[in-house]
Formats: sequence, C-alpha cells, structure tokens
Amino acid sequence: MGWLGLRQKRGGPAEHEHMLPDGGGPRDLLRLARHQLIGTIMAFLVDNDLEVSATNLLLAHGAFSGSNPHLARQIASRSLTPGGITQKWLNELSEQDSGQPDRADLDRLITRLETNLESFHTHTKEARTVTSDYGTELEQHVSDLEQLEKTGRIVSSLADLAKVMLDRTRRAEDDMRKSEEEAKALRRSLARAKRDAEVDFLTGLPNRRAFEVLLDRHYREAREKCEPLTVAFCDIDEFKRVNDLHGHEAGDRVIKAIADTLARISNDQCHVARHGGEEFVMLFCGLTPGQAAQKLDNARETLADRRLINRKTDEPFGQITFSGGVADVFGYADTRAALKAADEALYRAKSGGRNRVEIADPA
Repeated sequence: MGWLGLRQKRGGPAEHEHMLPDGGGPRDLLRLARHQLIGTIMAFLVDNDLEVSATNLLLAHGAFSGSNPHLARQIASRSLTPGGITQKWLNELSEQDSGQPDRADLDRLITRLETNLESFHTHTKEARTVTSDYGTELEQHVSDLEQLEKTGRIVSSLADLAKVMLDRTRRAEDDMRKSEEEAKALRRSLARAKRDAEVDFLTGLPNRRAFEVLLDRHYREAREKCEPLTVAFCDIDEFKRVNDLHGHEAGDRVIKAIADTLARISNDQCHVARHGGEEFVMLFCGLTPGQAAQKLDNARETLADRRLINRKTDEPFGQITFSGGVADVFGYADTRAALKAADEALYRAKSGGRNRVEIADPA
C-alpha cells in the first residue's frame, strides 16, 4: 500500500531526503516530487507483478500523478479486494478509462524512468563493489584471528563478531546483485515498452505516432536538399461488408494482407504505417506525386488481382481493393495541410467508384 500513500515504503520521502539540500528552492522540491512519483510507479508495477508496458505506464502515471483521481480511487479500492490488482483487471480498466495522459506524457515518463534506473544501477554497482572489497578484507582479518594459536577471550569474541559482520556483508552483496539484475530487467522492459508504443500490434507496421515523427524528420531533410516529398492515404474499400459477412477476426486478416502488400513496396525511400482502423498512410521520399501515385497504383492492381479466401471457413472474400489519395507535401503550407489534402483526394477516389488513386491539386 506504499504506492497508495497509506504507509511509507520504497521511494518514500525518507529515502529522498538527501536529494533536497538545506534551503532548497522550488526547483529542488519539484525534482524531489518527480523522483518520488517515479519511485511510486516503479513500486506499483513491481509489487503487483505487472508488465512494464506503455498502457500500464500511462495508467500508473494518471493514478499517482493526481491527473486522474477517479482512476486512483479505482486502483485503491481494487487493492483492498481479495483478488488484488492483476494484469487482466488492469487491461479491462485501460479499455474503460479515457483520462490517460497523451503520448508526450508517456515519453517524458519513460525518459524519467530510464534516468532513475540508470542512476540506481550505477550506484548499486558501486556499492556492491565497495561491499565486496570490504568483505574480502574482513574475511582476511577473520582468517588471521583464527590462525592465532593463543587467543584470549577478547580476541575470540572479536573473531566471532567479525564472522557475523562478514556473513551480513555477503548477504548484502547478494541483495545488491539481485537489485542490479532487477534494474536490468526493468530497463529491458522499458525498451520493449518504447518499441511497442511505436508499432501497430496487428500488422507490425509503424503506427500513426511513429509515422508523424518520421514525416517531420524527412520533411526537414527534403526541404534542405530541395527534393520532392509525397504523402498518401490508403483505405480498404467496403471493409464494413467484410466484417459483417465474415467477422472481425477475418477482417483483421484482410488488414494484415493489405499491410503486407503495401510493405512490399516500402524501402528506405518509401515508408508505410497503419494510421488506424482500415486506413494506411505512406511517405514517398524523392518521388513526385505522379511517381508515387504510379507506385501505389501498381500495388492496388496487384491486390485487386488476388482472390482472398477466409481460411477458417473456406469462403471467398471476393475481390479486395483499396482507394488512395496522394499529395505533394511542399504544395501546401505544412505537413498537416498536405495530409489533409491527401485525405480529401482519397475521399474523391471513394466517391469516384473506389479501387483507384487520386492526386490532390494544390491549386
């Protein structure tokens, strides 16, 4: 219950008093509060054997930072039940909760956790080295005392005391080694959480968030080199019919099939990401809108010629197609405007009969 503030536990104020110098100002207080928040979140995840995932970090941050009091009350109530807090319950809670901080909050949270883990690992390793050296020296003293042929009562007592101290030193060294291993495991979990936050789980493609970062970087590079840059939106035609006739599981397989088709034309100059639902977004570096549209149209024809079958029922899906909209990034004020233009071109392709690619006109 320490992470609920009902009793002092790891990461509590007592452990961080050394971080706040005498007469510390507001910046010192803020730094202390941040360290305590990170410690609380880490304790919550470890004590309840929870995954260090993007979703769990967002939930924990909302509950313990004070930004989501309702979520904090839910977690507090659940912790008092016999079942306690489990990953399954937390997954169900994440589907219901809409008050989580945005991805920027997650990035800042992960960065702080990484910084704290790095500091913890460094200090623990140094302390273990010092403890190990001290134990080795103490062990030699014990050996010297035991080898004395005529030891008085005082020397014998000192030898016994030294043995106890040596035993405790070795145990402390083992505990520190375990703490190092736990810190390493948490760092690996954080690395996985960062990757998961940028990858679409169903298709394995980059997600919308990762694509926006990629677009910003290539936009700056293309502008400096005066090279063309094109964006495109793709949307599966009549996807609702697939879900209604074959079910959502079959619909997921169709999404993966189209993701694979688009991924085949991707390379260092062509990037594809899942934008959400049945919609994909693409970035063509060094290609004009006409060249990008031709490349996308070839992928469209390849997919349209295939006849997909629902392997679970052996029923054919029929012809699966997608529509696309393409826009010149530098034909608009910024990347956001270019994406909007590509989306409008996609809508025109849908309205014009589907299974086609339209190019946006900046004029």
